[in-house]
Amino acid sequence: MKTKAKTKLFIHSIICAAAMLLCGCTTLFFAPTRYAYSNPKDAGYISEAITFESKDGTPLTGLFFPATSALPKGTIVHFHGNGQNMTSHYQYIAWIAAHGYNVFTFDYRGYGASGGRAGSMQGAVLDSIAALQTAFELPGVEIDKIIVYGQSLGTAMALAAISESGFEPLAVILEGSFYSYKSEARSFLAKRWVTWPFLWLPSIAITGQFAPKDTIQKVKAPKLFLHSVKDSIVPYSQGKKLYNAAPEPKQFWDVPAGHIEAFSFYGNYFSPRVLTYLDKIIKARDAQASAADNNAK
Repeated sequence: MKTKAKTKLFIHSIICAAAMLLCGCTTLFFAPTRYAYSNPKDAGYISEAITFESKDGTPLTGLFFPATSALPKGTIVHFHGNGQNMTSHYQYIAWIAAHGYNVFTFDYRGYGASGGRAGSMQGAVLDSIAALQTAFELPGVEIDKIIVYGQSLGTAMALAAISESGFEPLAVILEGSFYSYKSEARSFLAKRWVTWPFLWLPSIAITGQFAPKDTIQKVKAPKLFLHSVKDSIVPYSQGKKLYNAAPEPKQFWDVPAGHIEAFSFYGNYFSPRVLTYLDKIIKARDAQASAADNNAK
């Protein structure tokens, strides 16, 4: 590596480390853009723009993809990752609308067309709770058939929304999840030798609030973990550690490579598998409801 490039990397690493110490690092977990990357209509999807407010009044935006079937099997509430915005993330899950599931995705504050500024962990959690509750009111949605799907940072947001709201979804899918904000920040610093001297910083500078290792304890629903064994963004060990901390029932599926690529690059394999997984859960729920009705008669 050239001296100039090494110097630039070193300076960048020092800035990141200093930011953790000075601002608690919550802003470093958010990388929003306002740019519209894709129009669902151009991609062949039927969708509706949804506007709603966060719990503190911040205006937020979402996209609703109705199931193509007359009677939706269930509804997926999607919590996207930390980069870009929902116009670059919706295709990870919008495909499932053609298989009988409604899909609702949204942007946190500071992302896309949502109002406010990104960077507040508390604010993003308020947005996530509001999105989950907004899904209850969307057309064709049965509250007892809501499945929560989080990707990367969205796994933490999804778990926090469930934990803080007290809502129990039918199932939870977590792709590219991490154990805690402290552990993920430490993994980031461990990637480059120039930041090794700062590995102690996350323990004192990163918030322990809303850590997935804690919020997942309140989730009783079936949990499906997906994680790449070669994930360069969120280490595989992070996903495994959270899985081990999670209460039953739970499953863990290894993805060959990439980061949150199970239903995109590896969709030919994982999409049919997740449909089978969800259909089984829906059928079990319907059978349980039917039995309860018969016993009540």
